Amino acid sequence: MSVTRRPSAPAALPRHRDCPFDPPGAYAALREEGRASRLAFPDGTVGWLLTRYEDVTRLLADDRFSSDRRRTSSPVHAFPVRRDDRRMLGSFIGMDPPQHTRYRRLLSKWFTARGMRGLRPRIEEIVDDHLAAMERAGPPADLVPSFAQPIPSLVICELLGVPYEDRADFQRWATVLLRLGQDEAEVYAARDALWEYMRELIDTKRYQPDEALLSRLVVGDHGTPGGPGTATAAGLTDEELTGVGLLLLVAGHETTANMLALGTYALLCHPEQSRRVRQRPELAERAVEELLRYLTIVQFGTVRAAREDLEIAGVRVRAGETVVGSIASANRDPARFPDPDTLDVTRDAADQVAFGHGIHQCLGQHLARMEMSAGYPALLRRFPTLRLAVPPDQVPLRHDMLVYGVHRLPVTWDRTAR
Repeated sequence: MSVTRRPSAPAALPRHRDCPFDPPGAYAALREEGRASRLAFPDGTVGWLLTRYEDVTRLLADDRFSSDRRRTSSPVHAFPVRRDDRRMLGSFIGMDPPQHTRYRRLLSKWFTARGMRGLRPRIEEIVDDHLAAMERAGPPADLVPSFAQPIPSLVICELLGVPYEDRADFQRWATVLLRLGQDEAEVYAARDALWEYMRELIDTKRYQPDEALLSRLVVGDHGTPGGPGTATAAGLTDEELTGVGLLLLVAGHETTANMLALGTYALLCHPEQSRRVRQRPELAERAVEELLRYLTIVQFGTVRAAREDLEIAGVRVRAGETVVGSIASANRDPARFPDPDTLDVTRDAADQVAFGHGIHQCLGQHLARMEMSAGYPALLRRFPTLRLAVPPDQVPLRHDMLVYGVHRLPVTWDRTAR
């Protein structure tokens, strides 16, 4: 393949959606071109956009690209990550090896597929409790606060040892971090508030440990707590553990909550697919993979910085340039997924990349899958007449958020049907 820089003028990241479930239509044309596209960033720099499955997965698996957030431009924010910000400590998704490897190795044993299967009975209990509460309250309901948000929030709080009664505070701060159009002061104020909250919680775990993950990282299974500023049982400083805790808490409830809500919205708009999930329990895992592929809530892609001059997707990238791999576009690539714009819960979509690819693939993916495979079928079985309570085009979408989904999902059902 010949390699050249594209002569076309840089364009901003595509953001307009014609359908609530589809990525921007511009991605299809860019995939057909077969090359990386010049991308203009809000901070005034210029980089590259990858849209094909083959190119996106190559980007995410290539160690010539850096994940360090301090080296990249954001496709949606005009202000950079502060290079001297100590609150980056522990946020390993924005790190490269060996720092990333250290954190990942430490935490991966807590998030194995086998370990998450052990949580299945408790997850099913939490799902059933919230569905029972919905049934007692009766229709109509907003599925976001009734079902989609509290289930992953309670699960991650119990897993980490975060008081669930504090959820209004940490969810409010997380919303500020994830909303587009916030100014730098607002973002850093919310981040500081989250940081102080988690730091105080870490201090509490040192003297009042429980059986949850944060305590085990602080004092170990049978450890003796040291004083503030001492290394934790996991070998992390308090600042590092604070960053780890924040990452796990925010990622652990935001992403799954939005998938539960948006996935339900998609199923209700595709009644045949909804019927299959309700009537065929064996399809639950396939349905989850297909909804992850079809919806891809990480809507603005994954960002990397070239460490050196190199070639990818038919272009020459210079050292220091930012490259964005569109996960949403990759998951709709017809070269990898036949008839990609059709939702088909019987499809084998196991190689979808909604959780990323390579060494940065989502640590909590097994937990998210468990919550969704328990949640969707249970909801549809308990409420077989579940339907939208408003016209589909009146469901408010999260166009204004880094993580896509719905702000509200008004639903109703027939009381007598079970």
